[in-house]
Amino acid sequence: MRLEGKSAVITGAGNGIGRDTALLFAAEGAAVAAVDLNEGAVNNTVSEIMAGGGTAIPIVADVSKDDDVASMIAAAEEAFGRVDVVFNNAGIMHSDDGDAVGTEEAIWDLTMDVNAKGVFLGCKYGIPALRRAGGGSIINTASFVAHLGAATPQVAYTASKGAVMAMTRELAVVHAREGIRVNALCPGPLRTELLMSFLDTEEKKQRRLVHVPMGRFGEAAEMAKAVLWLASDDSSYVTGTEFLVDGGITAAYVTPE
Repeated sequence: MRLEGKSAVITGAGNGIGRDTALLFAAEGAAVAAVDLNEGAVNNTVSEIMAGGGTAIPIVADVSKDDDVASMIAAAEEAFGRVDVVFNNAGIMHSDDGDAVGTEEAIWDLTMDVNAKGVFLGCKYGIPALRRAGGGSIINTASFVAHLGAATPQVAYTASKGAVMAMTRELAVVHAREGIRVNALCPGPLRTELLMSFLDTEEKKQRRLVHVPMGRFGEAAEMAKAVLWLASDDSSYVTGTEFLVDGGITAAYVTPE
């Protein structure tokens, strides 16, 4: 098992990538602190882990709140004695997020608070915990849209994920000599509730899919396997990367004839 003896904090663990990653990490031997704002959803994730013989605790937290994130890391250390992996995954994609002209300031602020500040706070409190553990791995969820821009406008989301990528690169350089690796996961379009609720018409879905060489949406379970690699010692010489798991979309972003 690739994470045996390690403990991990995973935000957004109530559904999507976070949930699938929590289940996979537990199956690979990790003790998991599953974090989500939705108490029912995160309790379901933890119940499934426990039913499978794994170790996990649920934590209800708002990643945009300093006190919540500090308490989240403290709770994981208290429960497991150490934190080896932090997966800053929680994020939102608001239905009212559009272009720069049409997007309201409140939507911009909310998106930045969760998607960018949430990652910042996860690193702010996660890095000292990893130091106490003698090193470890941080994975921050960014997106392919930070590389390309989105065919369906979502300016706040795209900008927030660009911030995550820039933050990841800097923290990777700053903390490399401490044995702390920091990488960004950049998923392509996924068949998750988050994206499907945003691409709420067949036309919007096809505007994304037409650019994906593999011709389909990715699955959360596929992202979880990528996160597992970044969390494990298999990626021990990997830091500061933008790990694209995107069905080839960034290699061939073209307009159909």
